[in-house]
Amino acid sequence: MSIFLKLGWYFRREWKLYLAGVIGLILTAIIGIVPPRIIGNVVDGIDQHTLTARSLTVYLAIIAVAAIGQYLTRYLWRNAIWGGAAGLERTLRERLFWHFMKMDATFYQTYRTGDLMAHATNDLTAIERVAGGGILQFADSIITGGTTLIAMMMLIDWRLTIIAVVPFPLLAVVSWYLGQKIHVAFRASQAAFSRLNNKAQESISGIKVIKALGQEKADVKDFNQQIDQTIKINRRVNILDSLFDPAITFIIAVSYAATIVLGGLYVTHHVITIGNLVSFITYLGMMVWPMFAVGMLFNTMERGNASYDRVMDLLTQKSAIVDQKHGLAQRPTGDIDYQVKQFNYPNDAGTSLRDVQFQLKAGQTLGIVGRVGAGKSTVMKLILREFDNYDGQISYGGHDIKAYALDSFLPAIGYVPQDSFLFSNTIRENIRFADPTVSQATVEAVAAKSDLSDQIAGMTAGYDTQVGEEGISLSGGQRQRLAIARALLINPELLILDDALSAVDAETEAEILANLKAERADKTTIIAAHRLSSVMNADEIIVLEAGQIVERGTHAELMQQHGWYAQMFTRQQLETKVEGAVQ
Repeated sequence: MSIFLKLGWYFRREWKLYLAGVIGLILTAIIGIVPPRIIGNVVDGIDQHTLTARSLTVYLAIIAVAAIGQYLTRYLWRNAIWGGAAGLERTLRERLFWHFMKMDATFYQTYRTGDLMAHATNDLTAIERVAGGGILQFADSIITGGTTLIAMMMLIDWRLTIIAVVPFPLLAVVSWYLGQKIHVAFRASQAAFSRLNNKAQESISGIKVIKALGQEKADVKDFNQQIDQTIKINRRVNILDSLFDPAITFIIAVSYAATIVLGGLYVTHHVITIGNLVSFITYLGMMVWPMFAVGMLFNTMERGNASYDRVMDLLTQKSAIVDQKHGLAQRPTGDIDYQVKQFNYPNDAGTSLRDVQFQLKAGQTLGIVGRVGAGKSTVMKLILREFDNYDGQISYGGHDIKAYALDSFLPAIGYVPQDSFLFSNTIRENIRFADPTVSQATVEAVAAKSDLSDQIAGMTAGYDTQVGEEGISLSGGQRQRLAIARALLINPELLILDDALSAVDAETEAEILANLKAERADKTTIIAAHRLSSVMNADEIIVLEAGQIVERGTHAELMQQHGWYAQMFTRQQLETKVEGAVQ
């Protein structure tokens, strides 16, 4: 019953709805007592030769009225209880989705996409069944079972009733024992489903890589192994689940046998009439559903309990990024002062950044270069507040970035990673994702700045072209330029390009950078790149190596130092010339 206590907050909130449902169940149960009693009277009338056409008509009319009454009361409780269950699912789904929106990068490194999808689908469905079927099974087993027992005792014979219900305590014992087993088994089943979900999601997302490397058979084999493991775990749940019905059927059979034997003796000894026995057996038949409901209730509760615990485990996770309750609501502008003494990724003993310091005045451009894994993206992640657990301080406009409200701070930053995510929508809707109300002229303007407008004009559907899932219908360069246009749409105070020009040619790169320099003369830009021509016009360039700054200066100053930057720039220029000569 603990799941009902855990969901008490919702039942208290929707008490009127559930009260209407319980009232509907009570009325349905009370009305349900009438037809068996009427049937017993008809049987007695036939047996005693006292049944007349007029009395039979009255009996049939009463049964018809009872049927209509049950129709109306059943509509009442179904609408109330199932409506309440749907409301709970909606509430939890909204809470879970909003929770996903608030969580930080560490959370998504801990929980995989398929696992989160399983929580948001299967687990919520199991919880919804508690608030719908569970409430019905709980209330109906008590209400229908209770009213039927009272009718059996008061309208027929209390001794016969006691004999009929003697086997019932056995049902409670069986339900309790199997319920405990199902709780553990179903939690394992949901975890297995999460793993299977993860595997399916990864295989679909990585289908290009799988095919390119010829790993289709190996991946299918791995997927089949996951399926076999999931089926094996689910079989245990099904075995335990299937034990309920035979146990209940056995108990019902014992009750029927005892009722027929003792009831027959009572009829022959004129303790009750044959009509009373028919009514009693009909009432006993009405007890079948409450008894099955008890078995189903334990099943529903334990499944819902396991799922609720899994969902609560997610909802109790706290983001390490704390949004100040009374944080600065102003849009950050001005200089950036980056002073990070040390930063380690969570659960990683290695140092990712050490003594990284730079000052960037409003309107300036900073270039960040270095080998793969040097820490370029990490520098930007700290500015974007993906992680706050660093030793040091990052200031923007004279204020620590942690002092800003996230809703004010993040919209002032336009971030374009190397692999930008595009939505399965049109080019237009992807560009104006941050503000769907902007005009077509604004969309075309930012597309022109990212040197994408000409290519869009060459497409049959133009800005209405569907990009496909994750932009699959576009080239790598087109995806990057679309992402840049999307970032420029919000006119950010700070534009961060994290190797966002790697998929375009040198000529297009130069065109885009020239547009940015002309259009963003008073705005700040940070560019991380492997192609050094992307940063050669920056006001300052820093070279990272193993998370530390090993060189810094302008392009001219770095060339004079004859360090890594000068060597790499010379090599890249030579490669460009060779490629041009070959073409």
